[in-house]
Amino acid sequence: MSKVKLNKTEQALEKFLKDVIKKARKNLEAKGINASGRLSSRFRQSYNVGENSIEGTITGEDYAKFIDQGVAGVKSGKSLGGFKFKSKGGKRGLKGMPPPKAFDKWNIRRGRAGRDEKGRFLTRKQLNFKTAVGVFNYGIKPTKFFSSAFEDEFKNLPKELVEAYALDVETFMEFILKE
Repeated sequence: MSKVKLNKTEQALEKFLKDVIKKARKNLEAKGINASGRLSSRFRQSYNVGENSIEGTITGEDYAKFIDQGVAGVKSGKSLGGFKFKSKGGKRGLKGMPPPKAFDKWNIRRGRAGRDEKGRFLTRKQLNFKTAVGVFNYGIKPTKFFSSAFEDEFKNLPKELVEAYALDVETFMEFILKE
């Protein structure tokens, strides 16, 4: 007996994944989070419709989950995913802090220029260090750019998927009756 592809189901799943990515990108843009554009440009989708299962996957940058769920800092902050910076001792208790150079391009794109106590501009190296210490102490606020996009689109998925699957079953039955 030949296999019948579930074309309508695959189309519904592909549309769902595309809509989630589209909405997540829109959320990033609306919240002004995506300074370099790298976070939104790296989303990729894939799906697999098997005989007994349907699986859809969206991948992106590793740090997307931290931006989405947030990271609690050492002193304060909130994380929806249980992520937390931890001090591992070291000089001034800063071991375990994110690397300051990770904030270099971010600070430049944001046009940030910090000042010291005397009102003088900080060097880029000093500004990056202050940014890293701030993130380490106070964390990253949850944005839910991806979570909210997924939840919004998931509300529509069952209805669309049931309709698509019903059309595929109908096609399958026609195929079986012909054989």
